[in-house]
Amino acid sequence: MVNFYDMNTDLTSKNALVCGGSRGIGKAIAIELANLACNITLVARSAEMLSELSETLDRSRGQNHDFLVSDFSNSADLTKKIRGLSISKPIHILINNTGGPPSGPILNAKPEEFQTAFHNHLIVNHLLTTLLSPGMIREGYGRIVNVVSTSVKEPIPGLGVSNTTRAAVAGWAKTMAGELGIHGITVNNILPGFTRTERLESLIESWAGARGITPSEMEEELKKIIPLGRFADPSELGAVAAFLCTPAAAYINGVSLAVDGGRTKSI
Repeated sequence: MVNFYDMNTDLTSKNALVCGGSRGIGKAIAIELANLACNITLVARSAEMLSELSETLDRSRGQNHDFLVSDFSNSADLTKKIRGLSISKPIHILINNTGGPPSGPILNAKPEEFQTAFHNHLIVNHLLTTLLSPGMIREGYGRIVNVVSTSVKEPIPGLGVSNTTRAAVAGWAKTMAGELGIHGITVNNILPGFTRTERLESLIESWAGARGITPSEMEEELKKIIPLGRFADPSELGAVAAFLCTPAAAYINGVSLAVDGGRTKSI
């Protein structure tokens, strides 16, 4: 039997690429990984925000942190920068994460909205995985964690494009887990529930406007359908994602783990 206190969660000498790392859940994951002694490379569009976060990440065990400025809509630029990064150092951990598509009924969605969402989520996830997994295989260590959504299990009303795209990502991840598992590389999804981020604030305002109620009233309605009665803090998602990246989680592969306070009704 494994003693909880003997679990190996040490990520010393491991290097992580954290996408969407400048804010929200991506930022929280970067902080938790750094706390486990991991070296972090942040990726997002804002150099200022990335620089500020990079300077505040834990360096108490000799970690080195840096960042790449890139827009996921520009695959050529992203590919060039990731190839350069992988030449300079092996990447053992990949956190696939980016902002969700705009809200709205699926009937109102335009084809280009699906194309953009599929590119920024599914295609970029695949691009990064294919670029970085050979290095993981050589290093004998690989963890890929995709930040998706509980809509993988239960589609969320008013998020037509997001529901569709997230389901595709979940199918891709399960397939990739089956192919990379033989190399000891795990591929897992975390499914955030309602989490206090700028994204949730925006959705609450949109949903409240459509209902003709205040954002505060909308927030209270949402809390009532969560057994724990509250929204998650991003740090709680960060802790789960970071654990999945540790040696202790080596036999967890191909799962979609809801971190939603019990809101999702499926088993």
